[in-house]
Amino acid sequence: MAGGQTYNLGMNESPVSALSPLDGRYAAKVAKLRPSMSERGYMQRRVQVEIAWFIALSDAGFKEFQPLSAGARTYLLNLVKNFSEADALAIKKIEKTTNHDVKAVEYWLKSKFEARPELVATQEFVHFACTSEDINNTSQALQLRSARDVVLLPELDKVLLQLREMARAHAEVPMLSRTHGQTASPTTVGKEIANVIARLQIACDRIAAVPMLGKMNGAVGNYNAHLSTWPDFDWEAFSRKVVETPEPFGLGLQFQPYSTQIEPHDYMAELFDAIARANTILIDLSRDIWGYVSLGYFKQRLREGEVGSSTMPHKVNPIDFENAEGNLGLANAVLRHLSEKLPISRWQRDLSDSTVLRNMGVALGYSILAYQSISTGLNKLEVNHAALKADLDAAWEVLAEPIQTVMRRFGLPQPYEQLKTFTRGQAMTRELMHGFIKNLDLPEAEKQRLLALTPAGYTGKAAELARRV
Repeated sequence: MAGGQTYNLGMNESPVSALSPLDGRYAAKVAKLRPSMSERGYMQRRVQVEIAWFIALSDAGFKEFQPLSAGARTYLLNLVKNFSEADALAIKKIEKTTNHDVKAVEYWLKSKFEARPELVATQEFVHFACTSEDINNTSQALQLRSARDVVLLPELDKVLLQLREMARAHAEVPMLSRTHGQTASPTTVGKEIANVIARLQIACDRIAAVPMLGKMNGAVGNYNAHLSTWPDFDWEAFSRKVVETPEPFGLGLQFQPYSTQIEPHDYMAELFDAIARANTILIDLSRDIWGYVSLGYFKQRLREGEVGSSTMPHKVNPIDFENAEGNLGLANAVLRHLSEKLPISRWQRDLSDSTVLRNMGVALGYSILAYQSISTGLNKLEVNHAALKADLDAAWEVLAEPIQTVMRRFGLPQPYEQLKTFTRGQAMTRELMHGFIKNLDLPEAEKQRLLALTPAGYTGKAAELARRV
């Protein structure tokens, strides 16, 4: 009830009526995920798996199922290629009767055979010896591979490319560091971005390296039904061939030889953990940039018509990084539940994974939404050279580190303790630091080198490291 009225959500409702923001407010931003991770995408993969198994059975050498004609093969593959919204809705209609989603796919597929006698005669080989999970686990692997390779990794690559461009462009721009929130040895803007690139690239490589596994071995993983029909046939080798043969006649996955009724989902946990690790790195980046915007190190390009506050006209908020942080947190909450829950199943199978698996797209959707926010935010950033310079010019105390290190080299007594007494709790200036240096018992050349040093010039190999990334 809403305002005393009964509310019915229909298929043609506006996005403002959606329960999930991924299908409402942010629908357009995550549209690229729908072909892979929507229920329609799941159904299409199920049809793909059923057809790959069916065609492979026709080529297995059974006299009861002769090889399909070229025309029949093309027709079947086109059912996958041209799978439509109407097809998905037709399967949903069948499911209302079967109350079983995989059986509905089987019945829909058989209905597509009706005008082709060759297929009608062999239709009972659809879903032959399969348990539902043979179809589901392989379909989910196909979904995840597509979402990862077509959407998720390209979005992360876009962020990486932007960061690389920034690291190189600002490789030599000096910046005051802050450890524990306090002034510390200077770095450069490019080097701090390079640190993120190095971490994120490794995380992306981990995501890309996770193998997508599939099993097709029957109700409890032992080929029981298969061997009851053709006991002398090598069903394990056949199953491996279907799983590993490249698309379209196979699935192009890695074969999982040991399972209960369900594929163990360990590879899924590995994938989701890898994505969560990349997301954690990006949360770190988002918070740091938020802080640098607050310090004035970065300015944000204005967008015509954009409002930062409903009451404070001057504000330009780092909203893209705030949105990214929030959505990455949501994504990781779901990803971590997926990785912790999915590898656990009571005895040979329980159904608690089924509803959880339907939320894979939610975890990926919030991740991709965050990557897009970060990308948008990075495009708005401009380095504020004046603010960076002002902070460095007011932080001559950071040169206590190189001065005491040079003193150590030349054996001067208690160099750390001397600089501690001299600098701690006092506002340091160029004049004070130079006075201290001039009184040191150092070779004249070393004195002149220290006197020439400024906070902005004390950045070590930062520029080189930034360019190298």
